[in-house]
Amino acid sequence: MTTTSAPLTRAFAEAIVASDPKTDAAAMEAARTAIVDFLACTIAGATDRTTAVLADAVGANLPGEAILIGAKRRTDPLVAAVVNGYAGHVLDYDDVHASVRGHPTTVIVPALLALAAEREFSADALVASYVVGLEAMARLGLSIGSKHYENGFHATATLGTIGAAAAIAHLTRASAKEAAIALGLAATQSSGLRLQFGYDAKPYHAGMAARSGLLSARLAAAAFGGAPDFLDNPVSFHSAYAFGAERPAAVTENWGTPWQIVAPGLTLKAYPCCTASHPVASLGIDLHREGLAVDAIESITFTYPPGADAALVVSKPTNGIEARFSPEYVFSAALIDGALRLDHFDHRPLQPDLMALAGRAGRRHDETAPRMSSDPKTRFVILDIALRDGSTLTRRFDGLPGVTDPATKFRDATAGNPAFAEIPSLVRTMSSATDLNRLLALLNQDPV
Repeated sequence: MTTTSAPLTRAFAEAIVASDPKTDAAAMEAARTAIVDFLACTIAGATDRTTAVLADAVGANLPGEAILIGAKRRTDPLVAAVVNGYAGHVLDYDDVHASVRGHPTTVIVPALLALAAEREFSADALVASYVVGLEAMARLGLSIGSKHYENGFHATATLGTIGAAAAIAHLTRASAKEAAIALGLAATQSSGLRLQFGYDAKPYHAGMAARSGLLSARLAAAAFGGAPDFLDNPVSFHSAYAFGAERPAAVTENWGTPWQIVAPGLTLKAYPCCTASHPVASLGIDLHREGLAVDAIESITFTYPPGADAALVVSKPTNGIEARFSPEYVFSAALIDGALRLDHFDHRPLQPDLMALAGRAGRRHDETAPRMSSDPKTRFVILDIALRDGSTLTRRFDGLPGVTDPATKFRDATAGNPAFAEIPSLVRTMSSATDLNRLLALLNQDPV
């Protein structure tokens, strides 16, 4: 079959398979920190009601040696990739990356852990391949432009499928030719729509991307045919998904210098809800500490730059799942309770007092501001509160809040469960295949 010349796809594939991030101490340390954060989210998410529903539906009873995180069960690797990816994202507490405009770790790491059921490799190799997969996902995110997300695609899924395939290709030492096929097979499975935000299908995006990335790499290794030019073909990934905003050269531009996991780096979430709502969450907690009385508030207005609230698709949530995507609710809960907990965002109906305050909130956009992009400087929110005494209160938050050390988050997310207590220190020091097997054994437990 005739294909086009594929210099960009080839360069992308060569960068993926030839990279060696193990020589970059900062990248490896950042990756280990991110994995601890991911495991906290996944162990907590493993007990979510919908995780069990998904596990049963996708066949977690199938035989296999791949672990299910936070459960003493093993299953087929492709099934494990789906379930662990879902569990990592179901609470919306997992990390986010600006270049991706999505959640890379909950896609890439489940695919790599599933592969451990099929072949032996070292913990260092897993960490390095995660760095490479994230690099591929982030560089592709930079190349595709803002319209991909704004027009309705969920980048965690669409770019994650390719990032997971890249990580597997690196770990298995695929040839550049094989990697190009794997990337193209992943690209043809690239899917996921933001219209699913607020539903169980949203975290399923992460699981299906992990599975598709692993399957794509498997197929390519078995000499299954696919287009080797997904970035160069006249009907390329960019032509289908970028809506004219693409910058294809960005997929290899400055590759690994620095690694995307180092700069701009990941944001490890401080709150278990959509990242775009976190600035108003921090402002609400600050005002709670200052003693702002709810009864004194007449109205609340959030001002965003264009595109900054694209993920915040819910204004009037009916349950905690929908509320993860509502800045009106997030601010109200933060102001009234002075904190945001996992139980603010579960399936139960919402508290009337929180919704009453949320009903006084609205949004607007500052059309004179630069449109939000992967540049953190374009992200801000301005909070204006009109008080019933006629006065006003204004606050501004630039960028995103986050945590630098997920140790406390891990303890909270695992409820201090001693079965999992060794995991953070092990992840930060693991290097050998024996270390990785120890980690898998610790993860493969029921909560005590």
